[in-house]
Amino acid sequence: MTWALPAPGRCAVMGVLNVTPDSFSDGGRYLDLDAALAHAREMWARGADVIDVGGESTRPGASRVDAPTETERVLPVIRALAEEGVVLSVDTTRAAVAAAAVDAGARIINDVSGGLADPDMAKVAAAAEVPWVLMHWRGHSREMTKLAVYTDVVAEVRAELSERVDAALAAGVAEDAIVLDPGLGFAKQAEHDWALLHDLDSLLSLGFPVLVGASRKRFLGRLLADDTGEPRPPAGREHATAAVSTLAAAAGAWGVRVHEVGATLDAVAVAAAWRRG
Repeated sequence: MTWALPAPGRCAVMGVLNVTPDSFSDGGRYLDLDAALAHAREMWARGADVIDVGGESTRPGASRVDAPTETERVLPVIRALAEEGVVLSVDTTRAAVAAAAVDAGARIINDVSGGLADPDMAKVAAAAEVPWVLMHWRGHSREMTKLAVYTDVVAEVRAELSERVDAALAAGVAEDAIVLDPGLGFAKQAEHDWALLHDLDSLLSLGFPVLVGASRKRFLGRLLADDTGEPRPPAGREHATAAVSTLAAAAGAWGVRVHEVGATLDAVAVAAAWRRG
């Protein structure tokens, strides 16, 4: 393929850069181009392996933006950072946005729909010859909560991702370009997220690199709820995020997608040492 996945000798760290006004954790903080570039450069300087740039919020209940708006948000950031040698992924479900982002310098397509939201995404990924992250997904943000119904969440997520792999391969995507993501929080309740993390080996056994995106998500907030049952706010979930990153890396995940790069780099260094024994 044209671009290979980063292989830093430990679990890779993907830093989140939301250039949106409404993302659940940091919405609006990096909508301004200068602020976005400064934050990306800070994460890159701290040691992030990839910066993941997204122009549409996928938080539960979020409304969609149109493709031109999403494109206008991500392309200036990607162009500027690519010129500086930063390794970038584009977080999008739209083929047109992905294609424009790759042309601008993105090296990975991170598709939370696993190719389901846009039937042309597989063609773009195959033609671009870049890694394509296929996340488990059942529907867009406004409807995904009601789709969180499973008899055996681990088996069903594994089977549904296997179907996405088959579709990608049939469309001409190279086998070594595929990355899988269990989709924590997407059409999942907290118990589903924990079950998937507990049995990450089931997904790893498919033979593809696995990306885990647990950073600051609702299931961690609920775990850390106060005595009244009020979930801890996103900014207070970093220690729990680092713990999940350590465990995911120790289990063999290729990468973790996080908001706080520094703590995560420490976490995956611990996991690498643990795996070496």
